[in-house]
Amino acid sequence: MDDLQRLEAWLSPLLAKLTEAERRGLAREVARDLRAGNVATMRAQQAPDGTPWEPRKPNALREQRGAVRRNAKKSAPMFQKLRAAKHLKAQGLTDEAVLQFVGRADRIARVHHFGLEDRVKPGGPTYRYPARPLLGITEAQMARIQELVLSHLSR
Repeated sequence: MDDLQRLEAWLSPLLAKLTEAERRGLAREVARDLRAGNVATMRAQQAPDGTPWEPRKPNALREQRGAVRRNAKKSAPMFQKLRAAKHLKAQGLTDEAVLQFVGRADRIARVHHFGLEDRVKPGGPTYRYPARPLLGITEAQMARIQELVLSHLSR
């Protein structure tokens, strides 16, 4: 959080010189860049800090029947659909760049990001999911934001 405050202190005087439309355009560009970075970490099945996510819990029922066919194909990566643009929205406002999950995906992402307890299926048993951080800002992304701001100001 200290890094974000330091970035904000550096950006505030620079952004004050821009018009609202320019700030909104810059925020949109920053949000898109952050979205691309977070989608890449989700695709790599790791947290924004680079630590790998805890793998899925093995399902005993799946191992009993159809093992030959199932072993022929690998299991799909986690959160494959959550990282789609339909669910993970990047938005640029005059005062902020927003990256958020929308709709039902928001609840699913919150449960997995913070490691909360939720029902496996409606009316089914509850399960405490392991924390798998989905969104975050890395040092490389902070440097990229600074580059974007400087390039935008030099235009």
